[in-house]
Amino acid sequence: MSPPLVSIRSVLSGQHTGQKVHLRGWIHRYRTSGKIVFATLRDATGTLQTTTKKGVADDASFEEALKGSIEASVELTGTVKADERAPGGFEVGVEQFHLVGSSHDFPIYESTVDADAQETLLDKRHLFLRSRHLANAMILRAKTLKAFREWFDEHGFFETTPSVITTNNCEGGSEVFEFDYFGQKAFLSQSSQLYLEALVFGLERVYCLLPSFRAEKSRTRKHLTEFQHLEAEEAWVDNKGNMEIQEQLVSYVARRVADTAEEQLVALGREPADLRKVTTPFKRHTYDEAISLLRKKDYDRGRDAKGRRRGAIEWGEDLGAPDEAALVEGEEKPVFVMNWPADMKAFYMHSNGDGTVANADMIAPFGFGEIIGGSQRSTDVEWMKGRLVEQAKRDGTALDLNAYEWYFDLRRYGSVPHAGFGLGTERVVRWLGNLDHIRDATPFPRTPSRAYP
Repeated sequence: MSPPLVSIRSVLSGQHTGQKVHLRGWIHRYRTSGKIVFATLRDATGTLQTTTKKGVADDASFEEALKGSIEASVELTGTVKADERAPGGFEVGVEQFHLVGSSHDFPIYESTVDADAQETLLDKRHLFLRSRHLANAMILRAKTLKAFREWFDEHGFFETTPSVITTNNCEGGSEVFEFDYFGQKAFLSQSSQLYLEALVFGLERVYCLLPSFRAEKSRTRKHLTEFQHLEAEEAWVDNKGNMEIQEQLVSYVARRVADTAEEQLVALGREPADLRKVTTPFKRHTYDEAISLLRKKDYDRGRDAKGRRRGAIEWGEDLGAPDEAALVEGEEKPVFVMNWPADMKAFYMHSNGDGTVANADMIAPFGFGEIIGGSQRSTDVEWMKGRLVEQAKRDGTALDLNAYEWYFDLRRYGSVPHAGFGLGTERVVRWLGNLDHIRDATPFPRTPSRAYP
């Protein structure tokens, strides 16, 4: 009877010690002394040391093993041995070795991660995805998305799929990808929010996970031009209730990932215990309070376009990365900043009647910045029209109010208080996994300078 095909994880767990097994994967590390071939095998579950010795393996297998190289794909059969000297405590003594796909002069190595090599690694992203670092990040990403869906399913939300082709400029500004749609001006969606608002009147609680696009020329560790946008909308909910939903969701996901992706978190440099501390409630600051707190702190805000050091933050300024980091310094959980000046936010947010809107941004601890933006939605059509006009004048963009008539209809026929939020999944994965750059939270990052591969 042929030996069973097993995963490397099952070998490392001690399930097959002393048994003959069949393995397949890729060569992660390779060296030979002439009579022994040492090959570290990699599959999706881990890495395992194997040794192919002349005289133990049959002659044809040994010749195949000698042809091995980094990232060659192989199948092998051998006996599992416990060995404290081997990485992971086990190795396989190979008896049969089959080279499935050769790999000559593999162009990158996992150790090639210095800044000078980053462009090469991005050019070869299709190959660098094989690295253990990115494999762990992608597994963490998958388990994070699963945890999001678990929470939504358990709390009465329906997953929906609005179109990413739209004639509405949801977030305002000129930072949209515009294209010709059979003679009609259209945009790649900045957000599915407006469509989710239409859906709540039939389903009450909805969410979607779809790509959003921002034509921002931002070259930072937390910006992408295309990202997976997790958005939710809830009928009969105000801004306070919206924040409670957000903190419950994020708390659940952080602790769930700490349990289900512990191996990946440790490999990426995040202590799972850090995420188990993310419990509700989260601290809340009004925008005014946040500005006041920051003005009392001594921290480096960076430099302006002329290279001059920026002074203390002023009321009316947005929070930059140094400001967000200073605000959450010493915190173990995310922090909300709510009730921002209306002029700084989108047209659809509910007015508090004092020049501010009923919104909140969630800022992650440890300097990872904003991960969620949410608000109670306005039900006042004239207020929203006025805000759109002001916004277009400020941004210097053309405005066609008729393009929003369908959206205004939602307020004309049985409107109710409702709220929602948008979460950048790559930003959340970056925070959870303690990743240095957002590009490692997505398989093929899209930035202002990169659309290849």
